[in-house]
Amino acid sequence: MPRIVLLVTSPRLPAGLLTAAAWDVVRQAPVLAGAESELTTAVRAAGAEVTVVEGAATTALLDAAAARGTAVWLAGPTGDEALARELGLRLAREPGLAELELMYGSWDPPGARLLDAVAVMDRLASPGGDPWKRAQTHESLARFLLEECYEAYDAIGAGDTDALREELGDVLLQVVLHARLAEELPEGERWNVDDVAGGLVDKMIRRNPHVFAGAEAGTLDEITENWEQIKRAEKPRGSVLDGVAPSQPALALAAKILERAGRIGLAVPPPLAESQVDPEARLGASLLATVAAAREAGIDPEAALRRTTLAYADAVRAAERTARTPDQPG
Repeated sequence: MPRIVLLVTSPRLPAGLLTAAAWDVVRQAPVLAGAESELTTAVRAAGAEVTVVEGAATTALLDAAAARGTAVWLAGPTGDEALARELGLRLAREPGLAELELMYGSWDPPGARLLDAVAVMDRLASPGGDPWKRAQTHESLARFLLEECYEAYDAIGAGDTDALREELGDVLLQVVLHARLAEELPEGERWNVDDVAGGLVDKMIRRNPHVFAGAEAGTLDEITENWEQIKRAEKPRGSVLDGVAPSQPALALAAKILERAGRIGLAVPPPLAESQVDPEARLGASLLATVAAAREAGIDPEAALRRTTLAYADAVRAAERTARTPDQPG
């Protein structure tokens, strides 16, 4: 029975990257397509003959299959669903006419949609794109990056994985937008999203020798210590506190500084609240002591205060509902 092969390929991979089975069939059978494309060019370059069909593609495919036994259709980026549906209906009405086979010549690799995100952002941030995005700078976007990270953090706290997926997309938007804007920096300062990804890949490989270099895995504590040793070798620092982000929330900052100091065994006691004359300094010393106590108890002070504050917010809303009279607007 004649055979019609609908050859579907990933639009996110170079056109010539096909499976061995796909190359075999396009070299042995007549190949048809609805339009010229990078794929038709690649197939011709490999020695196959490609015919671009104008008009009734179903009839052309059936005729080619009847004449040669097999005919191949190079599907477009959307898979040419209308043609596949039309062929399927025709062959269902005339079952002995030909058999229809769907063949995947290539598949999207994991992460392929990241290429789409980069392409869309390039369009938005290029001339003729979105004026708002083109007007941004790294400085103007800084607060949005923080906001999106906090929203992802909130989704994790709420246990809402669907919301987390969406919020991580918003974080990714910030990453690809910052990278696209960096392409407009002066010569010698420019970088792009590939530089960001490449630096990350190199760092992950370098800092995980137990995975990529055959080192002994050891315990989790040993892996963490090895990670820290590699970091210290990469970035020699004059202080154990170098690299701590001072713009993070004050409770988290205090916990991180206490943790870093404790990591190297420094016994630097926090200031005593009663020794402070200035009321603000006295309160700060008291809060720092509380953070130190939380760390000793294995409690995250930032998370603890957030949890209690949100519970208090719920109590305030409940009190508002109780106090609201029937004739007050809701």
